[in-house]
Amino acid sequence: MAARASTDSTQQSMTWGWVVRVLVKAAVLFVACNLVFAMLMPVEALGRLSIYNQLVPGRERLPYGENSSESYNLSLNNIPAMMSSHVLSRAKAPDEFRVLLIGDSATWGWFLENKDTLAGRVNAGRYVTSSGKRVVAYNLGYPIMSLTKDLLLLDAAMQYQPDLVVWPVTLESFPRDKQLVHPILQNNPARVRALITTFQLNLDPRDTRFVEPDFWGRTIVGQRRALADWLRLQLYGISWAATGIDQAIPREIPLRQSDFDPDVKWQSFAAPAPLTDNDLAFDVLAAGVKRAGSVPVLIVNEPMFISHGQNSQLRYNSFYPRWAYDAYREQLSAKAQTNGWRYLDLWDSIAPDEFTNTPVHLTPKGSEQLAERIAEAIVGE
Repeated sequence: MAARASTDSTQQSMTWGWVVRVLVKAAVLFVACNLVFAMLMPVEALGRLSIYNQLVPGRERLPYGENSSESYNLSLNNIPAMMSSHVLSRAKAPDEFRVLLIGDSATWGWFLENKDTLAGRVNAGRYVTSSGKRVVAYNLGYPIMSLTKDLLLLDAAMQYQPDLVVWPVTLESFPRDKQLVHPILQNNPARVRALITTFQLNLDPRDTRFVEPDFWGRTIVGQRRALADWLRLQLYGISWAATGIDQAIPREIPLRQSDFDPDVKWQSFAAPAPLTDNDLAFDVLAAGVKRAGSVPVLIVNEPMFISHGQNSQLRYNSFYPRWAYDAYREQLSAKAQTNGWRYLDLWDSIAPDEFTNTPVHLTPKGSEQLAERIAEAIVGE
């Protein structure tokens, strides 16, 4: 009995020793993996691995949103992952005239199905250029207004061989102090700083809003949210491919404001005042044209809701008092003429009834009308 007890004790000791050794090795391996991950920072490289355009079709617009219970979508800051999930990353066909549509939520298609977005309507028209190539538009709009956000995404998209860039803009994207408010800019400081330096933008490369992870923040543990977002994007691809749902669209869409208080406020301006280049980021717009290089850029002053309600003699809509928008529009036209930019002013081209919850979001009918006007300019390039 004593011998047996001794044997059991020895086996138990060996078992616990084996467990301890496994745990120690696992801890060492975990630490080593985190150290290597922190030094190499492969999150962006991982973003280039995607089931989209491979196992499932590419998305027709960039992923954006957080309500996964109603739409198979999410917002993330990994630009390679965003681009790899998009149909843009597929091979370019020989007979394709590739058009990139950048801009804000109006281009992205707020409260619109993919078929009713600006890109969807352009593609539905089956336009052909004078050289016989098919016009194929790609929706690279992204919600929240900032020209610098547009420039960041344009910079990432130029690798996909565009033939033309169409850039709808509006005054809300121009304020200097709004240029770096977008989370995607704050979480991609290296990319944004490179643009600031290359194009000598009047923006602060040391802006305190830039997210600068420390060593711990660069480890697997510190990057767990970014890694989880990448994985969720892949998992959503299957459900999205089966349903096509990437946005929750309510049955009743709230309408934009038509009546206003008797004020002429805009941004930090309480009263009419001159708008200078320090106030409006025309240098970012110019940088976008330069970044496109030999690829033509068509700048479009996008249509907006024009109210005829109370105090509409003071304000065009909830975004803009008349004085501010008129000054912006005059300056944009002058800049385009001075710099030789391709420019299309469509500010008042869509009837007021074709706008939904904001002064720039369109109904399907309004989107179709805008697509027709832009397509006419495209095939004429």
